[in-house]
Amino acid sequence: MPDSMKKPNVYNVIGIGLGPFNLGFAALAEGVTEIDAMFFEKKPQFDWHPGMMIEGTTLQVPFLADLVSMADVTSKYSFLNYLQNQNRLYRFYFREDFHIPRKEFNHYCQWVTEQLTNCQFHKNVKQVDLRDIDGQSLYEVVVEDVQTRKQSVYLAEHIVMGIGTVPAIPAQLQSALGENIFHTADYLYKKGKCKEVESIAVIGSGQSAAEVFLDLLEEQHSYGYSLKWYTRSKGFFPMEYSKLGLEHFSPDYTSFFYHLPQEKKDKLLREQDLLYKGISSDTISDIYELLYQRSIGSEEPDIHLQAMSAIESIEPIGNRWRLHGVQQVSEENFTDDTDLIVLGTGYKPKIPDFLSPLYGRIAWDRQGRFEVLEDYRLKMNGSKNNSIYIQNGEIHTHGVGAPDLGLGAHRNAVIINALAGREIYPVKPINIFQSFDGQKQPVRSSVHQS
Repeated sequence: MPDSMKKPNVYNVIGIGLGPFNLGFAALAEGVTEIDAMFFEKKPQFDWHPGMMIEGTTLQVPFLADLVSMADVTSKYSFLNYLQNQNRLYRFYFREDFHIPRKEFNHYCQWVTEQLTNCQFHKNVKQVDLRDIDGQSLYEVVVEDVQTRKQSVYLAEHIVMGIGTVPAIPAQLQSALGENIFHTADYLYKKGKCKEVESIAVIGSGQSAAEVFLDLLEEQHSYGYSLKWYTRSKGFFPMEYSKLGLEHFSPDYTSFFYHLPQEKKDKLLREQDLLYKGISSDTISDIYELLYQRSIGSEEPDIHLQAMSAIESIEPIGNRWRLHGVQQVSEENFTDDTDLIVLGTGYKPKIPDFLSPLYGRIAWDRQGRFEVLEDYRLKMNGSKNNSIYIQNGEIHTHGVGAPDLGLGAHRNAVIINALAGREIYPVKPINIFQSFDGQKQPVRSSVHQS
């Protein structure tokens, strides 16, 4: 064993991954005396979806869904404090828009990491195992420095896993991936290719697909490519954004959803696509306006939009690609030849390889997913004194709010309170006006004092 692996550091909790959720945990856990934490991220710095940092794109949630505010509005790591620190508070005030640019959210998160001492970048977690160390059960975490390849060992009572999601590529399309067929996650890295081709097809119906289509549409007149957009959804529909609809992204709905049978959860999620997979109304409006402008004077722009159509395979034809699809309502088959394809097919949770030594201890459901307890711990066989908490990997157990930034601080409050053994951040039982479980909401008493 290398010298660097002989004297491990011991922590109450080790965080793996530094996306917005674990970064929020790191910020909220700072100063909590019961929690000594360290976080590892293999990237060189915080960088949130850099391949989709398209100019002008915004978050789909208000600025209060920052790293900390929904748990502690007084935190020095709030977005408002960031604005004040950057001398941007008045500019934000005059802007009168709650939805902040994605680029600014990324810079805000980088600003937070610069202040925290418990976050290490360029550190890749290679393995996590449970060991008996001097009579105490601890997680052994092997971490490799990405630059030097030097490995170190750390010990922790608990793990908080926030490794994010990975691009979801339909199995029938995976073999075609390459320089001219790629996921939206790589869009800005490969956008230069789009300027060199005569025909582009975008596949998908969510916000990422729409943003890529809009970006390509805006530059179409400069490069002259034909542009197509296919989706298997029944239409290019906006995300559900009514005020009562948004109450599905609340601790109350999460609790209701968690206690449903798993079969009902899976069925319900399939019916709730537009709560979290639709397109923002602003993006749809911008696309339609461009289409309208391009059609003035009986012009016919080289653009094709087609819903209700599944792409079942992609076949190479010389230097081009042939899409084989089916219109799912009329059941008509069709083909389309194109030069470049952007897949806006969404994201999915990943079972990390570094947990492989613990696969036998982890409880799995019938579909091979983590079984997750209500307080976000993985259900484990064996030691009850060591927990693995999960961030944004529990949509199948906790519902549509799992990937939502607005619930990240609440989830971190639940985890921090559990680790500290006391209430650090209040977690309120009633936060909304409607009831999901068939029971009437308790009457809120009003006390008037003279």
